[in-house]
Amino acid sequence: MNKNNKVLLVDGMALLFRAYYATAHSGYFRKTSSGLPTNAVYGFVQYFFNAVTTFQPTHVICCWDMGAKTFRNEQYSNYKQNRPTAPEELVPQFDLVKEVVAAMGVPNVGLVGYEADDCIGTLAHQLQAEAEVVILTGDHDMLQLINEQIQVAIMNKGRGNYTVYDLATLLDLKQVTPDQVVDLKAFTGDTADNYPGVKGIGEKTALKLLLEYETVEGCLANLDKLAKGVRTKIEANLDMLHLSRDLARIRLDVPIKCALHHCIWELQEDTAVQTFEKLEFGGLVKLLGQNVS
Repeated sequence: MNKNNKVLLVDGMALLFRAYYATAHSGYFRKTSSGLPTNAVYGFVQYFFNAVTTFQPTHVICCWDMGAKTFRNEQYSNYKQNRPTAPEELVPQFDLVKEVVAAMGVPNVGLVGYEADDCIGTLAHQLQAEAEVVILTGDHDMLQLINEQIQVAIMNKGRGNYTVYDLATLLDLKQVTPDQVVDLKAFTGDTADNYPGVKGIGEKTALKLLLEYETVEGCLANLDKLAKGVRTKIEANLDMLHLSRDLARIRLDVPIKCALHHCIWELQEDTAVQTFEKLEFGGLVKLLGQNVS
């Protein structure tokens, strides 16, 4: 591995939604003179360049969800079915942000039927032999991807505020290993993704079980040692326990590729400036000048 290579894998939806809601609460939406909403894309660019400045990558890839339905909906029909439809002002910005990313010279990666998480997991797994990998996201599910070569930078409130997790930080702050991130979700489920886990078992109990028995299998092998109430809940929800773990597990085998030489971070200033001017992003053109390689 070339120790000088560092890939920043950007969770595009995480940045876009964060940028949208950071301004939407005021009721003011940045728009072009033709009326096209751009507040989320404008904020996305600011978040993007802050991350590039902070983590100094040599390579950058941006990953996206490609539609609401994935293989997980086939496994569990209620998966993410609790989510509201995207705000009207955000919808046209889904395609627009990819246009901006491409104009800056960054590959957009996504595949219908899979989530951005799966694309990120797959690319991180592929590229870790050649580079240090930093995943930029707001999604704590990504913590399962951490290893010696892969870190996860969680965006906190406020631009430029990150918690960077490696194996030691994960154990220190969360008391779990990457594999246990998945097993924790097996027990607790995920309200945001709308799958239940084991009904009646919360994070505190789940963490206690994993600290004691390490894995789901370890817990099942020691059911007779568990408190009767906990044992009864697990026995009554065995199928959902296993299904929830499978839903939580990020796939590493999505049929996509992005070779290292295809994602070198070298800002395409000319096309970026043209796109920014078309979108009336005058204030961001100056930002481009500061980030030319």
